[in-house]
Amino acid sequence: MSETPPELANLRDPEFLKAARPFLELYASYFRPEVRGFERLPSEGPMLVVGNHSGGQLPPDIPVLLSAWWRERGVDEDIYVLFHSLFMALPGIGSAMARGGGLSASPEAAEAALRSGGIVVDYPGGDHEVFRPWSERNKIDFGGRKGVVRLALRARVPVVPAVSVGAHETLVVLARGERVAKWLGIDKRFRVSVMPLVLGPPFGIVPGGIPTLPLPSKVTVELLDPIDWSEKYGPQAAENDEIVAECYDELTSKMQTAMDALAAQRRFPIIG
Repeated sequence: MSETPPELANLRDPEFLKAARPFLELYASYFRPEVRGFERLPSEGPMLVVGNHSGGQLPPDIPVLLSAWWRERGVDEDIYVLFHSLFMALPGIGSAMARGGGLSASPEAAEAALRSGGIVVDYPGGDHEVFRPWSERNKIDFGGRKGVVRLALRARVPVVPAVSVGAHETLVVLARGERVAKWLGIDKRFRVSVMPLVLGPPFGIVPGGIPTLPLPSKVTVELLDPIDWSEKYGPQAAENDEIVAECYDELTSKMQTAMDALAAQRRFPIIG
């Protein structure tokens, strides 16, 4: 692994992770997690792990994946997770997330981590996908956001799809509220495209910004075979819209096929 670049220096703290790990393990265990497919991963980075984002304002997909990753591969491996800049800017919370490997979701930070030999976890669907309606809970929906594909092409790293089911059954999203977000202007002011309405205990129907107690849905994550576009394309392909669209369709199609298979194994919502 090459030397850690200045952009990442003094951020991720393995000792902090070792201390925080029991709490994340406890939280993840609430969802009866099952993470499959570690044998498909490259033995080391760099790699870009791309997941579907689910669970509303308290998405369990990140702690479920990371706690399993640390059990399988240890906390010393350089793995970073991209978060919205709003979260990373919160006093106290942002610094703690950075010590745990959180990065503000910018192309520069992500590419620096990959070029250092690190592993980057990205949920490109972001707020659009994490607040998709209940009826679309088993649908991959990145909202056409192709930046993750451009990043993989530019950095020439393999993409590992991480498909999860169950996380979007921890609450009921009634509506995304995209029109409301535009009307309030938060889409431009805060780069948040939704103002959702959700149903969950203990308050019933509330705006998406108010935390609810997550339902104890069983969460299953499948790590798929890596996709390596660098064998076919050079980094200049990141600027070719046609190639980017082709790779995007390949990625989302493979993830949707895997999600359909995982969803078919669930006999009942929440119970799994």
